[in-house]
Amino acid sequence: MSIITLEAVGFQPYGTPILQEISFTVPKGAYLAISGPSGGGKSTLLKLIATLLTPTTGEINFQGKSQSAYPVTEYRRQVSYCFQQPQLFGETVEDNLRFPFEIRQEEFKLEKVRELLRQVDLPERFLDKSILELSGGERQRVALIRNLVFLPQVLLLDEVTVGLDEESKQIVQALIRQVHSQGVTILQVSHDEEDLRQAKGEIKIEGGRLVHESISGQ
Repeated sequence: MSIITLEAVGFQPYGTPILQEISFTVPKGAYLAISGPSGGGKSTLLKLIATLLTPTTGEINFQGKSQSAYPVTEYRRQVSYCFQQPQLFGETVEDNLRFPFEIRQEEFKLEKVRELLRQVDLPERFLDKSILELSGGERQRVALIRNLVFLPQVLLLDEVTVGLDEESKQIVQALIRQVHSQGVTILQVSHDEEDLRQAKGEIKIEGGRLVHESISGQ
């Protein structure tokens, strides 16, 4: 069963071709690496799937319906995007981990948040820590678990291990494996060899075109 399908998708802002005629199908539960040279359009492709950009041509379908048929908020709850440079807000780690509950008008569940912190090797006291005091690896871990308080159906990862120290990278990679084992479909842009080995299939983009695909399910 497919969860995302791209049909002849192109992106040409101001007439400049960034992506051209991209077509592929992602099975539900797949774990795909998106690889290729820098500047080839990988991150742009991920942002199109995330609705952060809109295709100039072609169509993206999610669960058999056009991406544009979904309210943006509903879509982004199901198809969650993680930036290369983690975007935190508010003042503390707790501000960020409360946010998913608040937008759903649900009660904050401290034990659930404690468990997520444990999964990325951060102590509970981090809830009170200022986001300005976090290292790069800690910021990325907090940003990731914020996206996973409520598991999405699809997790889009844009170079989330780049620049991390080895310990943080291994923690993030272990979290991604665990999330995938829970049935979440993952598309991950990366140049890291370990990230690519961890994935179960590959989409390769060069010069804005799909040059290779090896796609399987779980």
